[in-house]
Amino acid sequence: MTVSTLALAGRMHQLGTESAFEVLARAGLLQRQGRDIINLGIGQPDFPTPPHIVAAAQKALADGHHGYTPANGILPLREAVAADLHRRHRVDVSPESVLVVPGAKVTMFFAILMFGEPGTEIVYPNPGFPIYESVIRFSGARPVPMPLHEAAGFSFNAEEVLGLITPNTRLLIVNSPANPTGGAVPKAEMDKLVAGLARHPRVAVLSDEVYSEMLYDGQKHVSLLGYPDIRDRLILLDGWSKTYAMTGWRLGYGIWPEPLFPYAERLAINCHSCVNAAAQFAGIAALEGPRDPVDHMVKAFAERRAYIIPALNQLPGFRCANPGGAFYAFPNIEGTGLDSRSLQTRLLDDAGVATVSGTSFGEYGNGYVRFSYAASLAALKTAIARIEEWLTARR
Repeated sequence: MTVSTLALAGRMHQLGTESAFEVLARAGLLQRQGRDIINLGIGQPDFPTPPHIVAAAQKALADGHHGYTPANGILPLREAVAADLHRRHRVDVSPESVLVVPGAKVTMFFAILMFGEPGTEIVYPNPGFPIYESVIRFSGARPVPMPLHEAAGFSFNAEEVLGLITPNTRLLIVNSPANPTGGAVPKAEMDKLVAGLARHPRVAVLSDEVYSEMLYDGQKHVSLLGYPDIRDRLILLDGWSKTYAMTGWRLGYGIWPEPLFPYAERLAINCHSCVNAAAQFAGIAALEGPRDPVDHMVKAFAERRAYIIPALNQLPGFRCANPGGAFYAFPNIEGTGLDSRSLQTRLLDDAGVATVSGTSFGEYGNGYVRFSYAASLAALKTAIARIEEWLTARR
């Protein structure tokens, strides 16, 4: 029997994937064939999870925390999330509004399914995290791309975004700092967006702030939690994967407005019951433990950023904006004469450097390639040298 003989729901053909994992698989195949590959494609910190976090999970297992937990997460973890948000943003969040989920991506999935259906529209960043558009299409809604502009450091223009809203718009997705561009939206632009949303009271907002603790040059994170006027329709997405180097732990959370929380919790019960118990105790240790590991990691990313952006700008045919946050560089590569997908393939096959084509992040990513600098400085330097050698040889 093949898939073609089975009657799949039509929406299954609308569901995309995350190309970084495809690149990771291809890079792994080449490595098994004996190739020396530098992987700058995957958005994963190259730091181990801090020892005190690992120890907390081990203790939880030793103490017998092996069973189900409440669907919304154990209370001490939800209290720790509320306290952490108050520490970082000076906002009051009730632990009862926190829904702990297996990875921050789940909050995104739930929010889009909650609002998306045929005849509706969802506005999302483009170039942006590919799962936004994928799940919007899966929900039956029409994806409406919100352009992010290279000339503005890959921020959006608030008036342009507001102009995309129609009577059919149900949800607006904001991501700052952003994947894949590293762009961080200035407060002035966020102020304009929130002020304009007063004209659209029926539009919910999903704010993806999973990179909120990775900012550079003294920038302060602008959280949409800090705008009381939209708190009753704001869904915050955050988690532990990036800040605490816990990608494999699959631990995230959403902050939901009171009217929406029961529906989000119902989705959780139907989807995954609850989050791994030991991982939740690890999450408490991360939020309440020492900040030194986080500070050390972000400092390392800042040093790598200080190297890779000038280095990319010196490559023939490359032009790279300085990212305000996250750990991605998103250079314009139109000057190479190659399209994004072709350059991604050639860099991997010919130069042994894995990157991700900008088209993997939407139509407005054409002409760009994403580099993750969540890799060692030595690896970045070797990768740049290989790319420069390859570009020079093909002239």
